[in-house]
Amino acid sequence: MTRLNELRDNPGSSKTRVRVGRGIGSGVGKTGGRGGKGQTARAGVAINGFEGGQMPLHMRMPKRGFNAWNPKDFNEVRIDRLQAYIDSGKLDTSGVVDAAAMVAAGLIRRPKDGVRLIGSEGFSAKNVSFNVDYATKGAAAAIEAAGGKLDLIPVKETWKKTPYAK
Repeated sequence: MTRLNELRDNPGSSKTRVRVGRGIGSGVGKTGGRGGKGQTARAGVAINGFEGGQMPLHMRMPKRGFNAWNPKDFNEVRIDRLQAYIDSGKLDTSGVVDAAAMVAAGLIRRPKDGVRLIGSEGFSAKNVSFNVDYATKGAAAAIEAAGGKLDLIPVKETWKKTPYAK
């Protein structure tokens, strides 16, 4: 049985640290394993990807895709969640249900860039009129099947160039 005071690491499991840079005669002195002079011999080297002035690989490769610099951020609301708010009496359906009505009911926190209705099941409220930015096909079909009305806010296309004034 091994005693606690006799526990040892396995032989060769740990190396002793080499103390570099203590004179040329030590064999690991002068440059201390860092090679010659210049940027790479110092701390904070930032030349990863640099190819000596040649165009780097990441710039030679073709680029793909597109990321909009100002994407729209919509609130996505499930229609079954809308139904739950209508059933509990939090959402008033006597008028038009839009982003302001959803904020007042606590369904969404803030209007953002508009509201999208998603989902296709769980909506049964009669004669509810919606004024939103977007609705999926399933959501639109479910609302209209329940006898509701869906008005979509037209999208403003800001990306189109305006013609020059003459």
